[in-house]
Amino acid sequence: MSTEQATPARRVQPRPGRARRFRPGRPVGLFLVATTVLIVLSLVSIAVGSRQIPLDQVVQALLDRAGMRGTDPQVEAIVWGVRLPRTLLGLLVGMALGLSGALMQGLTRNPLADPGLLGVSAGAALGIVIAIAWFGIATLYGYIWFAFVGALVASIVVYLLGGLGRGGSTPVKVALAGVAITFLLNSVTSAVVLRDPEALNRYRFWAAGSLSGPGTETVLQLLPFLAVGIVLALATAPALNSLALGDDVAAALGRRVGLVRLQGTLAVTLLAGAAVAVAGSIVFVGLMVPHVARLITGPNHRWLLPFTMVLAPSLLLLADVIGRVIARPSEVGVGIISAFIGGPFFIALVRRRRLAEL
Repeated sequence: MSTEQATPARRVQPRPGRARRFRPGRPVGLFLVATTVLIVLSLVSIAVGSRQIPLDQVVQALLDRAGMRGTDPQVEAIVWGVRLPRTLLGLLVGMALGLSGALMQGLTRNPLADPGLLGVSAGAALGIVIAIAWFGIATLYGYIWFAFVGALVASIVVYLLGGLGRGGSTPVKVALAGVAITFLLNSVTSAVVLRDPEALNRYRFWAAGSLSGPGTETVLQLLPFLAVGIVLALATAPALNSLALGDDVAAALGRRVGLVRLQGTLAVTLLAGAAVAVAGSIVFVGLMVPHVARLITGPNHRWLLPFTMVLAPSLLLLADVIGRVIARPSEVGVGIISAFIGGPFFIALVRRRRLAEL
C-alpha cells in the first residue's frame, strides 16, 4: 500500500526547476536588451541605403542638426529628410502590426491569427482603392477611414466563416477562411485598379509593402490613430489574460467578454488599417513576433504586448535594411522580405501535430 500511495504522489509533484518559469526581474532585463537592439537597428536603418553613412555621422547629424558643427549638409539632408522619417515609419508600422497580431491571437485564442493572413490587411487595401478610384480621395486623412471600414468588415466576415460547420471555430478553419477572403478581396481590388490608373499606381506600392515614400508629415498624420490603437491594445491586456481561460471563466471573473472583444477589435482595426494605409500589406510580422514574445514572457499579456511592441519594429527594420542591401542601388520591398522570413515560420507552425488554442 505504501508503494501504491507513493507512486501517484511522485507523478503530481512538479519538478523544482519548472515550478516557476521566470525569475522576478528577468522580463525587465530582457525588455531592456530588446529595447537596446531596437535602438541599434534604428541607427543602422538610418545609416544604410544607396549611400552608406557611418554611424558616427548619423549620431552627429541627429544630435547637432541646428549648428551642424562639422556635419556634412548633404548627410544632414539625407538623415533628416529621408532616412529618419522612414525609420520612424518602420517603428510605428512594426508596433501596429505586432500588436494587432498579438490582439487577434489573444481574442480568438488562435495561434495562426495575423492581419495579413486573416484578410484584415486586404480589406483595408480594398477600402483605400475604392476611396481613390470611386470617390477621388487622394489624402491620407481622407482614405484612411475607408481602410478602417474595410479592415473591420473583413475581420468580421472571417470570424463568422471560421465558426461555420461542425465543431465551431478552430485555428485551421479560421486561417483557411482568412486565406479565402484575402484572395477574394485581392481579386476585387485588382478588378477596381485595372480601371483606374491612379489607383493602380498606389496599389502597386501597397501590394509589395514598403516603407519608402512617406515623409515626416505623413508620419505625424498617422500618429494619432496609432496612439489610440496602442492605448486600447495595452488596456486590453489584463482582460486577455482572463479570456485565455475561456469565455465562461472570464465572465465569472467579472470580465465583460463582449466589451473586451469590441475594444480589441477596435484596436486591431485602428492599428492594421493605419499601417496598411501608409505601408501596404505586410504579412507575417503580426504572426511571428507574438510567438517569439510568448517564448520570453509566457502567456501573460501584460508583458507579451510590450515585448511585441519592441520586437515587431525590430523585425520590420531588419527586413527593410536587408531589402536595401541586397538590391543596391535599388531595393526590395519590406513586405517581400518579411514574407520570405515568415513563410517557413508559418509552415512550421501549421505542421505542428497539435495546433492547440492559446
